[in-house]
Amino acid sequence: MNIPTRPIALTLLALAFSALILGRAQAGGGHFYAPVADPLVKEECGSCHLAFAPSMLPAASWRRMMSELKNHFGDDASLDPATLARITDYLVSNAGDTGGRRYGEKLLRGVSTTNPPLRITELPKWVREHREVPAWEWKHKEVRSKANCTACHADAARGYYDE
Repeated sequence: MNIPTRPIALTLLALAFSALILGRAQAGGGHFYAPVADPLVKEECGSCHLAFAPSMLPAASWRRMMSELKNHFGDDASLDPATLARITDYLVSNAGDTGGRRYGEKLLRGVSTTNPPLRITELPKWVREHREVPAWEWKHKEVRSKANCTACHADAARGYYDE
């Protein structure tokens, strides 16, 4: 009996490709945070650092952070009132405990609702997932900071934080 090998090979290739895509989608479920979609937020926040996905912090964190822009982690990131209101509304509406719950729920598990952190790097899940990174690696000239996600996560700007 002569079994044609070409259709079998194509079927196996299609299955392998599907598994790869499905695996990425499933992995993205735990390590995907919808990236900033608002052009103003991308421009203003992204001019100094990665415009972090709003679902990575709870609404209370974003409100507090946006109210303290005169001292934004040591820098003055003050904005005019209209821009401030628009960016704050976007971040709060898409925060991990509001509109971005689908993405941020796992990351925000165990986070205090009365005193949530301002830094993503202080979230319990973030700390657990990065505990094996040696201290010297954070000081590397290509990394320089725990907030420089793109140094290790090449697709962070697209919302993927897989390794």
